[in-house]
Amino acid sequence: MASLPPEPVPSRRRWALLALTSIGAFMAPLDGSIVAVALPRMGPDLDLSFAASMWVQAAYLLAMAVLLIPMGRLADRTDRMRFYLAGIVVFTLGSLMAALSHSGADLILARVVQGCGGALLSATSTAIVTDVFPAGERGRALGINVMCVYLGLSVGPPLGGVLVDHLGWPWIFLVNLPVGAVALVWGWRLLTPVRPGARGGSADLGGAALLGAFLVCLIVPLTFCTEWGWGAPAVWGPLALAPAALAGLLAREARCPAPLVDLGLLRGNRLFAAANLAALLNYCALYAVSVLTAMQLQLVLGHPAQVAGWIMLGQPLMQALLSPLAGRLSDSWGSRTLATAGMLIVALGMALLALSGRHAGLGQVLAALALVGLGMAAFSAPNTSAIMGSVERHQLSVASAFLSTMRVTGQALSVGLLGSIAASRLGSTGWNLLLRHASGSGAADAFAWGYRAAMFTGAGLALLGAWASQARGTAHR
Repeated sequence: MASLPPEPVPSRRRWALLALTSIGAFMAPLDGSIVAVALPRMGPDLDLSFAASMWVQAAYLLAMAVLLIPMGRLADRTDRMRFYLAGIVVFTLGSLMAALSHSGADLILARVVQGCGGALLSATSTAIVTDVFPAGERGRALGINVMCVYLGLSVGPPLGGVLVDHLGWPWIFLVNLPVGAVALVWGWRLLTPVRPGARGGSADLGGAALLGAFLVCLIVPLTFCTEWGWGAPAVWGPLALAPAALAGLLAREARCPAPLVDLGLLRGNRLFAAANLAALLNYCALYAVSVLTAMQLQLVLGHPAQVAGWIMLGQPLMQALLSPLAGRLSDSWGSRTLATAGMLIVALGMALLALSGRHAGLGQVLAALALVGLGMAAFSAPNTSAIMGSVERHQLSVASAFLSTMRVTGQALSVGLLGSIAASRLGSTGWNLLLRHASGSGAADAFAWGYRAAMFTGAGLALLGAWASQARGTAHR
């Protein structure tokens, strides 16, 4: 049955909602980029191994990936705004827990709580923006929303470097508290129900459990394989179970009356399927760049956290400045060419990072990161606009959650896959040696070799993403 024509949302209100959802879009990446700079300092204080340091990032992403689609389903059937505000509360609570952590286990648990809040935010924010803006303004609005994501990424590294060097790593989480408080008060004042989509039914909890099992079986062994060894049952056992969990998920969703994953969106909508595949490959290639480059700058090249933070600013600053332009260009030019070119530029930037070498200058690293940021700006907003414009209005939250799941799944896979490649020559004691002696140890040479291999691998994944973006066709709704 065709959906009813949407009631127009007053201009003042839709721009206020865009500003509110952009705060949430700012908070989560701010936290992630700050953590990347702080990991070399957290390691000695909390006695974290290399794999556990990667898990500080992966635990957050895994919690988001498991919950995004169920939360999108529930938001479609109830009230997106209330789900969004609940996400602010949970994310801020997780930030406080992380700041008060006294062990690696405490910190990882707090990151899971943050991931739950991030899932609530990500499953609703893009859908709220898409719902209230007309098609002719959607690309511009999404470009601004994406710009705020990259502003969070931009502020994170230099702010994290200053906080870590002068106040200590707990402050990288405490900065979220005032931001969360302001967003919650403002959102409460704006709170009138944003129209949900189709009502009735319930979330597919069985499908959510199978999705969680698949992601856990895939991401956990990839993250810890360098510590446990590829021959360990704890590594190959879950990897062997991952395809079975995926097959079970697909079989359940094919016959479920209210499926967690609408397979019809993938089977009958080529643009939706291929653009989401491009997003998965993009983030699988890209996310570990910030984590591993921050380690390379501090532990191999010997720079303090504050200097590393300013150099890391090159990538997200380019993304923040150019994303609104890319969104506006996609409204008039279409998104396919922009997104494909963006992935090719990302591949080139990662190849240059791989070639930067053991004694690279800061300018060389900064230029390569800026090139990666340029590619991401060209890809992200146009690809998001194409995905959200390819579905019916009542599917907006599900489509947003599906895209976000591709993003965070790709990010988690990036941490596990590229992180394991970067640590492949460190051995069981190399990470501790690197933390204690940094650039003066043989472990620095081992990590530099692994970093080079990881960046080349990411460049290859970006090329696959460019192929997926080009293959999606030019269908329009």
